[in-house]
Amino acid sequence: MPVLIGTSGWQYRHWRERFYPPGLPQRSWLEHYAKSFDTVESNNAFYRLPELATFQSWAQRTPPGFVWAVKMSRYLTHIKRLAEPAEPVQRFLERAKGLGPKLGPVLLQLPPTLKADLVRLDVVLGLLTPQVRVAVEFRHDSWFTAETRALLEQRGAALCLADRGSKPVTPLWRTAPWGYVRWHHGRAVPEPCYGGTALRSWARRVAELWSRDEDVFCFFNNDPLGCALRDARSFAGQVRRAGWEPSRVPKDTVAVH
Repeated sequence: MPVLIGTSGWQYRHWRERFYPPGLPQRSWLEHYAKSFDTVESNNAFYRLPELATFQSWAQRTPPGFVWAVKMSRYLTHIKRLAEPAEPVQRFLERAKGLGPKLGPVLLQLPPTLKADLVRLDVVLGLLTPQVRVAVEFRHDSWFTAETRALLEQRGAALCLADRGSKPVTPLWRTAPWGYVRWHHGRAVPEPCYGGTALRSWARRVAELWSRDEDVFCFFNNDPLGCALRDARSFAGQVRRAGWEPSRVPKDTVAVH
């Protein structure tokens, strides 16, 4: 399988003319995005969980083989703080199933104020992992323990490897036979873009942690100035130099300014 490379979302007005042609209506942006990428991470569900019909529409508007990573609703992660998860998880899965076979990993991004609570996390993973792949992005250092790693391994969930400031902000743990990486903010010029050295280091890390027949999902969340678009293309080049096959990315360099 290739290393699947995309961006965290596609509905950014500042991508108009950087990526979306002048005059292209916003309702057609998804189709245009899917002509250059094989995957996207949807942040929409985090802020407001779409209806089943919206997920079905996204599936219909993207080509065969396209993969959707979906961010879990903040109602579960930030409001309920993983407590009483049965109803929020069921509602999420009932709607996200509208993507059909195009549904890829589900991302649990926990709030930075949520300290480690392995009991709550275990219950959530127990509801999710039998049905979907789950990646967890921890943002409080109390989670980074041997006990957390063991729980992720037991449930087959991936630790989301995150980068901020052109350096990893999570341990480089392989906890599942697939991977998930997110880039939030690089330190190259102009910020928040990433430079070649940082992306080359990440291509090496991916190659060291997983084998070529394992899926690795890679998403750039540094959307300002079109950095995510440019960096996705640059990272694909680094992946190729490392001897792996990246998924489709834009053929032309995206100008950032």
